[in-house]
Amino acid sequence: MKYSLVVLVFALFISCSSDNNDPEIIVDFTAENEQEILGYISDNNLVAQKSQSGLYYVIDELGTGSQPTMTSNVTVSYRGYLTDGSVFDQNDEATFDMQQLISGFAEGITYFKEGGNGILLIPSRLAYGNDGVTAIPGGAVIIFDIGLISVN
Repeated sequence: MKYSLVVLVFALFISCSSDNNDPEIIVDFTAENEQEILGYISDNNLVAQKSQSGLYYVIDELGTGSQPTMTSNVTVSYRGYLTDGSVFDQNDEATFDMQQLISGFAEGITYFKEGGNGILLIPSRLAYGNDGVTAIPGGAVIIFDIGLISVN
C-alpha cells in the first residue's frame, strides 16, 4: 500500500512536469503553420508568393507611390484575423514605425508601394510565436488585409 502511494505520487509529479503550458517548453509550429497557410491559400483561391523568411503575401494592387523600407514610418489600413475568420484587430488609418511591428507585418509592407493593397499570411514565428497575445493564441497563423496609405 505504501509503495503504491509513492508510485502514484511520483506518476502525478511526472505528468504535471510535462505540462505543455510550461514556459520553458518551446514548440516549433513551422510545419503546422505551413500546412495551415497552404490550405488557406487553396481554400480561398489565392495566388500567393512566399518570401525567404516564410511569409506569404498576395499583391492585389502594387501601388504607384513610394515603397517603404524596414526603417520607414508608414500609415496603413488593415484588418487582422485568424485562418478561421475571427477578426482580432482592424483600423482604417494607423501610423507605425516599421521597427516596432512584428517582423512578418513589417516585411510584408515593404512589398507594396503607396496606394497598394493585398494580404499577408504570417506564420507564428514571424508574429507572436508560442506566446500569442489577447485574442491570438500561441502558434497561430495570422492574416492581414492591408492597404499602404502613405510612407511618411
